[in-house]
Amino acid sequence: MSRIALAFRSFFSILARGALTAGIASELGLMPKPKTTPRPAEPARRTTAADGALQLLGILQSEARLVDFLMEDIAGYSDEQVGAAVRDLHPKCRQALDRHVKLAPVIDGVEGTPTRLDLAGPQAQAPGAVRFIGKVPPDGKAAGGTLRHKGWRAERADLPPLGARQEASLVAPAEIEIE
Repeated sequence: MSRIALAFRSFFSILARGALTAGIASELGLMPKPKTTPRPAEPARRTTAADGALQLLGILQSEARLVDFLMEDIAGYSDEQVGAAVRDLHPKCRQALDRHVKLAPVIDGVEGTPTRLDLAGPQAQAPGAVRFIGKVPPDGKAAGGTLRHKGWRAERADLPPLGARQEASLVAPAEIEIE
């Protein structure tokens, strides 16, 4: 019965107005369905320089518990206890670091030997690659001196991408054991 009523309403609407009303057209399925507005996409996560540093710190925590060690007050432990902890911690940190970052010395020389800056290689010529210590001339420049530390530079950093919902500042989640 409702189809007959709709037919009559349509007939008289066209006869009186020359067109169907919006309500009748909608009932007949002739009106385009309102477009659903798509959900706005989550804004792209902006990464900062700190994100990579915190991510690497998180890797060192998850694979070697480095942050736990550094945050522990070790004043009450004996040198033997600290040494034993470091002996376990060191290889795990090194493996994690080797897996994600390739490090190379700034100056590939023997520490404690005389070194000339002009012969130290191209990496030593980069701005900020060498810091002079000791009796530095007033102009801050020197031809060389005794190599006290080789320095380190990253040849490669390969950190896994952060997940869309992963919080970069979360170094390590809390752990709750269910018993």
